[in-house]
Amino acid sequence: MRFTVLYLARLREALGRGSEQVELPADSSVATLLDALRARGGSWAAELAAGRAVRVAVNQEMTDPAATLRDGDEVALFPPVTGG
Repeated sequence: MRFTVLYLARLREALGRGSEQVELPADSSVATLLDALRARGGSWAAELAAGRAVRVAVNQEMTDPAATLRDGDEVALFPPVTGG
């Protein structure tokens, strides 16, 4: 299954790209995607570390790591937004 991953804000800068196409087995979840990206090591492991705050939206709707991905989904990864 193939889908688009968008990297926003500090993630775009740290990972050196704004988006990419990713392929994973059918029935993969957001957690599966995050594990696969972390397995790249280096900045990927550091920026997407389990304790690090990263929000996930699938097809522009906020979701959690247990959400199942479908072929063609758009997954956005971004840090929480703060303001004052």
